[in-house]
Amino acid sequence: MATNSILKIQDLNAFYGDSHILYDVSFELKKDTVLALLGRNGAGKTTCISSIIGFLPERSGLIELDGLALQKLSPEKICHAGIGIVPQGRRIFPSQSVKENLEVAYQAPRAGSSRQWALEDIFQFFPRLQERQNQVAGSLSGGEQQMLAIGRALMTNPKVLLLDEPSEGVAPQIVKEVGNIIAQLKPFISIVLVEQNLSLALSVADDVLLLNGGRVVFAGPKTLFCEKQNELQSHLS
Repeated sequence: MATNSILKIQDLNAFYGDSHILYDVSFELKKDTVLALLGRNGAGKTTCISSIIGFLPERSGLIELDGLALQKLSPEKICHAGIGIVPQGRRIFPSQSVKENLEVAYQAPRAGSSRQWALEDIFQFFPRLQERQNQVAGSLSGGEQQMLAIGRALMTNPKVLLLDEPSEGVAPQIVKEVGNIIAQLKPFISIVLVEQNLSLALSVADDVLLLNGGRVVFAGPKTLFCEKQNELQSHLS
């Protein structure tokens, strides 16, 4: 594995029952970069994320975090190993306060992490969450709930953050703010970003993985993807 790669996926196959969803998917995530995982609806993007975090046990191939094989571990152990996730739809605890949502997720910092996260760090990074720390999470706006979901994932002190459709369900004016948050996180954590908003994804990505029908149709730097975007457009829409 390349020395600057923190997450390696090799020949990943995933299934829902008898349905074969991912076919020999391979890619690497470099340390402290953003990999945009793109593709139309049903391309296999969320299945890929679910396979990495262990939500989908019917999978084969290599999933390796910083040299540690994850493919036989439970989601809990994968999280403890250093994979954090902001799932599609956020899935915060709506009846708990903002502070309680954050505190319940806390895990001790890991050796080798670029930054360590505690409650005061989250509040410094997201001042709006500090202002609303005693507010019931379900009463937050869509953008604030997304901040909370990201902050909760950071409280696990992950080495890699999986972001599944972070702009979904937020107001258009908040999409740029989501992009700013991801850009600010880049120096501190490696991110796999699943995103339907192509302009948002490309504004923060260093590398691109494009799926169609559960297969990789492009993997490489964003600059090369942009050069080939016209010929790849049929796989995006």
